[in-house]
Amino acid sequence: MTFRSMIGRPSALLPVALSLAALATIVVQVATHGVAPQPDEGAAAHIFQLLMVAQVPIVVFFALKWIPRDPLRAAQVLAIQVAAILVAFAPVYILRW
Repeated sequence: MTFRSMIGRPSALLPVALSLAALATIVVQVATHGVAPQPDEGAAAHIFQLLMVAQVPIVVFFALKWIPRDPLRAAQVLAIQVAAILVAFAPVYILRW
């Protein structure tokens, strides 16, 4: 299986899309309310948390299914998924939310 066909699988692509949606949630929050910490967690924080947690079972499923079949390409896709997760968490860390 080629890398292109593997990254096109829903279990490979969905975690990246969820990470990008979580990042978009942060961008919208910053654009509408600024970077100051809010007095309590709002809807944006809950949406971010749900999007990030929803990725876990999908990533585990992908790893369990594809690492035994094609370890090199699966590791490449997992690296992309982890990078997307780190990119989504970066603003939270930088802004100390």
